[in-house]
Amino acid sequence: MASPTTTRPPPPAPRFSSSPDAAAQTEDEAPSLSSPKTRESSPACFDFQDDESRQKIALKAAGAQLIHGPCDDAQGPRLHGLLVKGWRIQSNKHFILTMDERERWEKMLGTTHLPEMLFGNNFLELAHLATGIKIKFNALEALHDWKQENLPPVEVSAAAKWRFCSKPSQQVILDYDYTFTTPYSGSETIETEEELSSHGRSFMTTDHATSSPIQWVDCDDKIDLVALRAKDPILFYDEVVLYEDELADNGVSLLSVKVRVMPSCWFLLLRFWLRVDGVLMRLRDTRMHCSFQNDSNKAPVVIRERCHKEDTFSALALNGFPVDSSLYFDSAVASDRLTVRKQHCEKLTLKETNPKRVS
Repeated sequence: MASPTTTRPPPPAPRFSSSPDAAAQTEDEAPSLSSPKTRESSPACFDFQDDESRQKIALKAAGAQLIHGPCDDAQGPRLHGLLVKGWRIQSNKHFILTMDERERWEKMLGTTHLPEMLFGNNFLELAHLATGIKIKFNALEALHDWKQENLPPVEVSAAAKWRFCSKPSQQVILDYDYTFTTPYSGSETIETEEELSSHGRSFMTTDHATSSPIQWVDCDDKIDLVALRAKDPILFYDEVVLYEDELADNGVSLLSVKVRVMPSCWFLLLRFWLRVDGVLMRLRDTRMHCSFQNDSNKAPVVIRERCHKEDTFSALALNGFPVDSSLYFDSAVASDRLTVRKQHCEKLTLKETNPKRVS
């Protein structure tokens, strides 16, 4: 697949809102963090003086403090975040990788295939300062897991295959998972001094699944959707795109993570969304939720729900749903119609009882 020749600007800066509409979502919308309706009906992003005042009041009441990285170019700060209730939550957004950076990633991952739009410098990290627990999301780890899973390529028509060629003389060989479907659910580590000094850029390795004292254990607890619908002010909201590919105009492959922080908790959704036009659709969602505790030195209680959904367009037709690909431009529409193939609920635990304080 041809590499992109244009530079896509980074996504917009995070939003801050105290609008009740932004939190008062339906049960289906709450796990998705936001919807087109929410974005349109919640213009309170503290762009004006009144909004700034409400932001300061909400942050002060929650004992929270905003984080802004240095303004190193015309785009303004790329690092944004929040310190609240013993957590440091921050996101970074930048341009897609350059050609030189893509070549370096190909060597690290051992592949010549990468998504068209690869936001390799984007990340979301949530660090619990008292225990040193860090939960992080980035493209390199996600693509490492894509390569490890090594799914067979989705079958498409001969005409669709030819679109993957940049030159008419090229032979059409789709012998890899060109959808970049990943089982990635984020990674967890105990933060070290070296990681602290790297300003959150410790993800430039591919051994994220090894030697971590953190583990996820099966549980019966569920994410409290009622609490997520409470009309609490939203102290911090952001959406971070990790990679995207239009599958040579045959659909879309998109991995992104959204986070929302309220005075009582944080909630995030990591979503892999795939639509191969006329063939199949696939969703792989990871939701995490953590309620803040009165004692921020205690180990946090983080619930993780993972859900995989998938159907062919033929199966959708049998179930009475439309099969026009243009009707599924939004993953939220597909989510209501796809069959659940796998669902799992877990709770984060520490193998070691000794907490490690992060400065």
